[in-house]
Amino acid sequence: MNLNLFLFILFTILTILSSFMVITSVNAVHSVLFLILVFCNTSALLLLLGSEFLSLMLIIVYVGAIAVLFLFVVMMLNVKINPLIINNSSVIPIGFLIFFVLFNILSYSMKELDLIPFKYTDIKLTTWALETNYISNVEVIGNVLYSNYCLLFLICGIILLVAMIGVIVLTMHQRRNVKKQQIEIQLSRLPGNVIKFITLRS
Repeated sequence: MNLNLFLFILFTILTILSSFMVITSVNAVHSVLFLILVFCNTSALLLLLGSEFLSLMLIIVYVGAIAVLFLFVVMMLNVKINPLIINNSSVIPIGFLIFFVLFNILSYSMKELDLIPFKYTDIKLTTWALETNYISNVEVIGNVLYSNYCLLFLICGIILLVAMIGVIVLTMHQRRNVKKQQIEIQLSRLPGNVIKFITLRS
């Protein structure tokens, strides 16, 4: 067994265990942390399979944005642990049904792509020590985006910028009945009118 195959099996086992801990953890924060671990292990699997662009995008988008957003939302909401005991016998049939549907979809897709039967030795893993002289997927996608589709790329950026500005404008509510500090009036007042002496009765 070479190093690449050992790493592939290791990251696959870690991905399965982490995904199992996501659905079985009682604490929501722990579930989100295990979800981040699932994303990291999946990114390592994609890196071993030679798709470094998808691997980096999985880290940047899912781990860097979505999973961190989930974590912040869970921590802000302060989700309490439900003290009620849930009967797992009512959830197990639904789990088996979802597993059966997903397994049939996966097997049908693999039959259409002529991937059955396959062996572990048929998996083509990437040896990164030999890939230093070749053009990576990131460079190829970057050359295509910034040459052939540069106009569409810029239009997508402008649309996202307009959407972000629109969200900021819509969420800014200016209430007129709120007292605001007027600095120019405070600076223009005279020092003699600032302090007022009051005679108290003894």
